[in-house]
Amino acid sequence: MKPIYNCVVVKVSGEALADKDERTILDQEKLESIATAIKEVHDLGVKVSLVVGAGNIWRGKLAESVGIEQATGDYMGMLGTIINALALQSALEAKGLEVRVMSSINVPQVSEPYIRRKAMAHLADGKVVIFAGGTGNPFFTTDTTATLRALEIQADAILMGKNGVAGVYDSDPKLNPNAKFLELLTFREVVERKLGVMDLTAVAMLENSDLEIRVFDMNDFGSLVKVLKGEKLGSIIRREK
Repeated sequence: MKPIYNCVVVKVSGEALADKDERTILDQEKLESIATAIKEVHDLGVKVSLVVGAGNIWRGKLAESVGIEQATGDYMGMLGTIINALALQSALEAKGLEVRVMSSINVPQVSEPYIRRKAMAHLADGKVVIFAGGTGNPFFTTDTTATLRALEIQADAILMGKNGVAGVYDSDPKLNPNAKFLELLTFREVVERKLGVMDLTAVAMLENSDLEIRVFDMNDFGSLVKVLKGEKLGSIIRREK
C-alpha cells in the first residue's frame, strides 16, 4: 500500500526517551522501539526526519527555580536536544539506516550545521535527518522547530506521538474523564480554543499551509506506520477548507 504522505517530520518528546523507573534520561528499550518504527516508515519509501525535545534532561521551570535567566535556560535545553539526537542517531544506525544530525547550534564535532538545501538533499538520498538544537534561538519551543523544519523541507505532515493520549481532546483527559475526543480540527480552532496540542505559536504558523498535523498515542510505536498506511487513528489538524 502506498503511504498517504511522502515526507514527514516526526516530533519526539524528550520524555518519550526516559526510563522513569530507573530515573535515567535514556531507556534502551524505548530508543530501540522508536528506531524500529522509524525504520518501518523509511522502508515504506517515506522521507523521514525527526525533531526531538529535551524534557528528559532539562526543563525551563528548573532554570527559573535555580535563578537562571530564561534565555540561558533555553540554550541549555537546546543543548539537551543534541544529546537526545545523538542517542537516536545511534539507535537508528544500529537498524542499518544512514542518519544525519543537523543542529541549529554549531557543534561540528558531533553534528552538521542545519542548512535547508543540505537537509533536503540528505532526505532525497534516503537518509534520516534529525533536527537538533531547536530553532537556534531562545524563547521558542521544539514544537516551533518542528513547524519551521516541516515548512522548510516541504513536508506533508508533522506526526506527533503523545504518551498515553489517543489524540486531541477539548480538555485534559487525564484530569477530566468526560473530555471529548476531537477527530478533525482546523489550525484556527486549535488557536482560538487554546487546545494544548502543541505550542500555539507553532500552530498559528501553519494556518495558510497545506501541511497536516497528526496527533496519536505513541505508546505503541507501530502507530506511525498505521497512520502512514491511512488507518483512522488519532486526530487530524489541517487548514480550513
